[in-house]
Amino acid sequence: MKMRALISVSDKTGIVAFAKALRELGVEIISTGGTYHTLQQEGVEVIGISEVTGFPECLDGRVKTLHPAIHAGLLNIRANEEHQKQMKELGLENIDMVVVNLYPFKATILKPDVTLKEAIENIDIGGPTMLRSAAKNNQDVAVIVDPADYAVVLNELKANKEVSTETKFYLATKVFEHTANYDSMIATYLRKQRGDYSLPEKFTMTFEKVQDMRYGENPHQQAAFYQEVGATKGTLAAAKQLNGKELSYNNINDANGALELLKEFTEPTIVAVKHANPCGVGSGKTIFEAYKKAYKADPISIFGGIVVSNQNIDKQTAEEMAKIFLEIVIAPSYDEAALEVLCAKKNLRVLQLDHIDYVNPHMLDMKKVGGGLIVQDKDLTLLVEEDLKVVTDRAPSEEEMKDLLFAWKLVKHVKSNGIALAKEGQSIGMGGGQTNRIWATKQALEHGLEFLGKEGVKGSVLASDAFFPFDDCVKAAVEYGITAIIQPGGSVRDEDSIKVCNAHNIAMLFTGMRHFKH
Repeated sequence: MKMRALISVSDKTGIVAFAKALRELGVEIISTGGTYHTLQQEGVEVIGISEVTGFPECLDGRVKTLHPAIHAGLLNIRANEEHQKQMKELGLENIDMVVVNLYPFKATILKPDVTLKEAIENIDIGGPTMLRSAAKNNQDVAVIVDPADYAVVLNELKANKEVSTETKFYLATKVFEHTANYDSMIATYLRKQRGDYSLPEKFTMTFEKVQDMRYGENPHQQAAFYQEVGATKGTLAAAKQLNGKELSYNNINDANGALELLKEFTEPTIVAVKHANPCGVGSGKTIFEAYKKAYKADPISIFGGIVVSNQNIDKQTAEEMAKIFLEIVIAPSYDEAALEVLCAKKNLRVLQLDHIDYVNPHMLDMKKVGGGLIVQDKDLTLLVEEDLKVVTDRAPSEEEMKDLLFAWKLVKHVKSNGIALAKEGQSIGMGGGQTNRIWATKQALEHGLEFLGKEGVKGSVLASDAFFPFDDCVKAAVEYGITAIIQPGGSVRDEDSIKVCNAHNIAMLFTGMRHFKH
């Protein structure tokens, strides 16, 4: 039985070889525009679309396949006698295979100076329509949208003279995934062009697979990494891996948290993270000084952790990093000598991330829950300076104020209930993920005491991600020599905490803004 295939592709990868193989199997080929000329030039016998429709391509190629001769050929059900009777009366023939990939809308909108007009011209109309027609009638029509499937189809045609029902169903499923992705990209792009960043009534986003993973959080869980289309600047998805094994699910989750905290700082800063929680943060005049501070803040937890830097890594810093086992190092750049040191450890994942300090002002935070999705704006505001309020008799000193703002950046990224201690550009102790605030406070204080001693904790400042419901946290801070506290305020018992601070000459600052992180 004669077979006919309609081929119209923007991505011409492998199409000439595929078309030649189809012709050798006796398949008649119909084609359009650039694909028609490519195949003809390569010596493939091909029929122009206008010969089938009896209508010329027009409107700069906008209309060529939108014709009953095409869609009747795709949509008629071969086992339906009435359909076949109508096809015969209309003098129309079947199309048994569609090979289509769409106008390069994604590549177009990712160009730096693309105009709205150019983007709209790259919205494919006829392609998705043919794909959907063929996919709907998949029991009779094989539809190929991905060049990777050419070999699958050819092998079945050579072996069985037809494409199996199972394969056609698989191909059809792939088509609807592809067109859904395509339409979502268009809708998202057009909303942004309107400056509309509100949360829509129907929320649709598209992501593309970067890699399959060996497993998820645990070995029995399947996992993959997907990246958002066109929104990867300054994110882990845009990083270039220079050394080491593939990133795991936990690596990516932890590294993402480290990068989010790092973006709070402009001075040379190192953030160390373990199990999605910051364990050591240091800022200094040099990145070497910053790393030493981050390491000394918790030399135990940083072992096997993730270290991110907002500055170039030099040889001296790399040599310090190489003294312990680290999972990942991420930085915007590396000296050649530093790379030699780090890459000598074959399992150390070394990543380079341009624009590591970039913050997307329209980023969303999404969490999948059973039966739905919760979506919110990303927490990108640290505080509003006009809302800062000294509530104690004593105001913070200039140095304390620097430390308070440093600690406030830290606690914003510590799991709630969260407490962070800081002094002189160094995290002193952090307590996070506790079910009550006093436990988080004691955890942070004891953490600092263990690694930096009494003198290390004494004179540090404390940040709390939410208000103190009681004065117990302030009383604990007094015992360890904390000199200043920053917290949102707003508790009905705020006055109790303020009285304890005044009695012990502790300065307290209210921000009027909390930073829960769950």
